[in-house]
Amino acid sequence: MATETETESETETGTRPGYAVEFADDYDRFFGKPRISGATVDALADLAGEGPVLELGIGTGRIALPLRARGIDVHGIDGSAAMIRRLRAKPGGGEVPVTLGDFSDVPVSGTTFSLVYLAAGTFFELPDQESQTRCFTEVARRLAPGGLFVLDAHVPEALARAAGSEVVSDGENHLVVCHRRIDPSVQRYRSHYVIHENGRTRHMRVEFRYAGCGELDLMAQQAGLRLRERRGGWAGEPFTRDSAYHVSVYARP
Repeated sequence: MATETETESETETGTRPGYAVEFADDYDRFFGKPRISGATVDALADLAGEGPVLELGIGTGRIALPLRARGIDVHGIDGSAAMIRRLRAKPGGGEVPVTLGDFSDVPVSGTTFSLVYLAAGTFFELPDQESQTRCFTEVARRLAPGGLFVLDAHVPEALARAAGSEVVSDGENHLVVCHRRIDPSVQRYRSHYVIHENGRTRHMRVEFRYAGCGELDLMAQQAGLRLRERRGGWAGEPFTRDSAYHVSVYARP
């Protein structure tokens, strides 16, 4: 079994929002999207190089475990002990080295990585520009020469146009609806999820601090990274003026 670095603590670090505690057991069922997850895993496997690789905000292992099944040495960081316990309960989850902590600090030592990545917009759960900039800097310190840092995000202008409500998931006994509100004065948006299942309704709120492509590129430049490519999605779509989403790949020279 992999060395445990999260000490199996029951205490959350405070670096992940409340949903990571309350909804850890249901997160994959409500929010997992197999088609998108599959494309994400395919893209990351192509970028992984010789490994090892590090996922920031590894959560329940939705991306990390399929990567590990392909023979890639995956490590992780997460701020939620509840999410890590869910990861540990899955086949192979006990073999993934995971650190419990604030991923903006990238609190791992003794290993350099060929790839560090975040998926599902997790980077923007970091609450401010300072923590986001620190994350870029700390990632750069832990990348091997030629290593890559990959993150995905909504294009802010498209996000503003699409603000409103959408159905995230539905089934025989459940419905998940997201309502998103954007405050451009502070570069933040808030996603409200209303989850109705078996006659019970729950509410989940997630806060994000968004940044445009130019700001992200500047953070990367200050950390000593350079933009290698920008795609319009995990499936490799071209990034164009009409793209609502992007996957940005930064490289350590």
